[in-house]
Amino acid sequence: MRAVLMAGGSGTRLRPLTCDLPKPMVPILNRPIAEHIINLLKRHHITEVVATLHYLPDVMRDYFQDGSDFGVQMTYAVEEDQPLGTAGCVKNIAELLDDTFLVISGDSITDFDLSAAIEFHKRNKSKATLVLTRVPNPVEFGVVITDEQMRIRRFLEKPSTSEIFSDTVNTGTYILEPSVLDYLPINEECDFSKDLFPLLLAKGEPMYGYIAEGYWCDVGHLDAYREAQYDGLYQKVDLDFAYQERKPGLWIGQNTYIDPTAKIETPALIGSNCRIGPRVTIEAGTVIGDNVTVGADADLKRPILWNGAIIGDEAHLRACVICRGTRVDRRAHVLEGAVVGPLSTIGEEALVSPGVRVWPCKRIESGATLNINLIWGQTAQRNLFGQRGVQGLANIDITPEFAVKLGAAYGSTLKPGSQVAISRDQRSISRMVSRALIAGLMSVGVHVQNLEHTAIPIARLVIPTLSVVGGIHVRVHPDRPDYILIEIFNAQGINISKGQEKKIEGAYFKEDLRRSQIHEIGNVGYPSQVNDLYSTGFTRHLNIEAIRNSGSKVVIDYGYSVSGAVLPQLLGKFGCDAVVLNASLNQMGLSTHEREGLLAQLGHVVEALRANFGAQVSANGEQLILVDESGIPIRGEMLTALMVNVMLTANPRGTVVVPVQASSAVEQIARRHDGKVIRTKANPTALMEASQTNPNVVLGGSGEMGFIFPHLHPGFDAMFCMAKLIEMLTIQERSLGQIRTDLPRVCHKTYTVRCPWTVKGALMRHLVETHPNENLELVDGVKIVDYQTDSWVLILPDAGEPLVHIFANSDDRDWVDESLRKYRNYVQDFVEQHEQGFVEPPKVEAMTS
Repeated sequence: MRAVLMAGGSGTRLRPLTCDLPKPMVPILNRPIAEHIINLLKRHHITEVVATLHYLPDVMRDYFQDGSDFGVQMTYAVEEDQPLGTAGCVKNIAELLDDTFLVISGDSITDFDLSAAIEFHKRNKSKATLVLTRVPNPVEFGVVITDEQMRIRRFLEKPSTSEIFSDTVNTGTYILEPSVLDYLPINEECDFSKDLFPLLLAKGEPMYGYIAEGYWCDVGHLDAYREAQYDGLYQKVDLDFAYQERKPGLWIGQNTYIDPTAKIETPALIGSNCRIGPRVTIEAGTVIGDNVTVGADADLKRPILWNGAIIGDEAHLRACVICRGTRVDRRAHVLEGAVVGPLSTIGEEALVSPGVRVWPCKRIESGATLNINLIWGQTAQRNLFGQRGVQGLANIDITPEFAVKLGAAYGSTLKPGSQVAISRDQRSISRMVSRALIAGLMSVGVHVQNLEHTAIPIARLVIPTLSVVGGIHVRVHPDRPDYILIEIFNAQGINISKGQEKKIEGAYFKEDLRRSQIHEIGNVGYPSQVNDLYSTGFTRHLNIEAIRNSGSKVVIDYGYSVSGAVLPQLLGKFGCDAVVLNASLNQMGLSTHEREGLLAQLGHVVEALRANFGAQVSANGEQLILVDESGIPIRGEMLTALMVNVMLTANPRGTVVVPVQASSAVEQIARRHDGKVIRTKANPTALMEASQTNPNVVLGGSGEMGFIFPHLHPGFDAMFCMAKLIEMLTIQERSLGQIRTDLPRVCHKTYTVRCPWTVKGALMRHLVETHPNENLELVDGVKIVDYQTDSWVLILPDAGEPLVHIFANSDDRDWVDESLRKYRNYVQDFVEQHEQGFVEPPKVEAMTS
């Protein structure tokens, strides 16, 4: 059998290790990853290896040559012009693959039993067998779902946190029959996971998953690289060591001198031709390459030192990576997680802070403290974007420096000379951040249309009229007054897609930032009559005569956080009386308790003034809580049902879009009006996109997120919602209280349970495996449905926190309470058993209603 070794990657997330090395040639225990893979293949009697190369192909060819020194026969296939993808490059060598063959990734460390996987493939007469494994956190990998016979039923490539249906992932090792390559185009980029395997699934070809026992680590980023070294050293994975074991846990190469006063804890690995000086301390977990010199009194706590490194006297190294030929001078400190690229110099008594990366051939002067990456910018978290834009603690995570770089990263993904609109709320912190974003955009040659402080619904409506390619809105987070939220829109005013977010993250983390010449720097314009544009659109989508004839009185509470100028003026033009409360700005923001106090106050004012209704507006004009004519608050699921009722009464056979966790009252109301309900993932972008792309949508959103009126603009709009309510109540001759009493009586409750990130995937997989497919909906999280009674339970992983939300919904209150208790206990037991190392998950009874 032949093996195809996929060795084309440049290892962007392993920079600066891979600036001059392809990822498969990065050393683990002083041997390239690719050599460990070849040793594994030999163990299973696979000695014909074809390596597909793209990035720096000569490095691997020069090392392995024809393979004879390594006990195999090596041939090479180089993608000369552009990468063809994982499947495309194998298609390119189809003439070499005339029998069952194995494909294995060149950037993972594993000791899987390949012989058992091959035997499984042949026994099942499979056309394609994917070698799978189970991991604690599957977000970074392709998730695979199989049936009881291990036949593959579903793929999900790199799911978001709420899409984790399983913890069984694709390891990039496949056993294939040559005939599957017939499905692939010639000389076109294509991928096994994204293109070939879904096609084979659709064609009904026999495709199986083999869950392998043993160790597997995808060496895809620097943390994983260090972990693979330590796991190898502690023999958690079966690897062949390059050196003799001189005593238990200590491997030392040839011609290495260690001073008798040096102290070495095991396990440790020291290469050939090394010199370890007097009184050196080497802690367990340290890996030292060949030809390394360590000076007197140096203190090495689990560093990884590549070949040819020179470590000075009294240097302190802490769980860092020091690459080939780098010099660390006397008394220098390189701390946890730092990486110093090849042929660099760290001067005397210099300090490289934790997590900092130094690119190749750099020099850090004596006594300097390096807190940012050299040359490619400072360190940040792996993902910029969360569930809803970029967010973080105001002036701690979201600083002016951060915002300048974010603006430059976003602008670098756009064409020079593009225009972007930017808006914000009225807070001083938002003004500061927006100005920094503007500076970053200008620096890369992007022009800015500055809308200044503008309610977010106005910004979304105006953006399509300004000939801009997108927009940015900065505000204090609706749910966290100490957080800043930065949302980026496309040209239609909808939050950008995940793909666009990834491009911005790539530019940010790789410092791939355009720098414009002086004459190319962007300009800033200030569009006029922004509120007039909103007023025109606002008016066009309302029955103004109905509003004029209503004589309505409404009370608007702005909660000291939203400008009160726009809506009262608009309603005043239509002959309505708008009473405004708490319209001044509180820079500190309100606590939940304070907001509840204002809501109670609003109820009293509505009653006293005999107003038609009241509304507490929040989230810079996006969200609201209603108060009916009796002063009773209407919020959450009741508010969702009320708005659906009002809009479908006015638009029979219309469509509404709601998040997956919304109450089934929505479906009951839709049936009354012959309407249609579309449920989406529980995030704002999904709601906006579905409201725009589906026909005949009259309302989107929920009481928690706000409401979308897609004919007006694609975002949430509390202001238009209030005006629309005045119109609808007048035409339908009903009050909010009357509508509220007419709503279906559905019991809908939620409970939140702690669930570590590392357990979420296993939990979701077990829920999928233990419930019949016909009762499952996997729009977002795992929803277990009893279609006969409209009863369901939804287990939804939180996108930003180590939590799981459990929703239970039914006409039967006792059923809801029992189901919530049952699944809450189930999740808590599952988490507890996983943390204690038990493999047998708790049982949960089948749902009955």
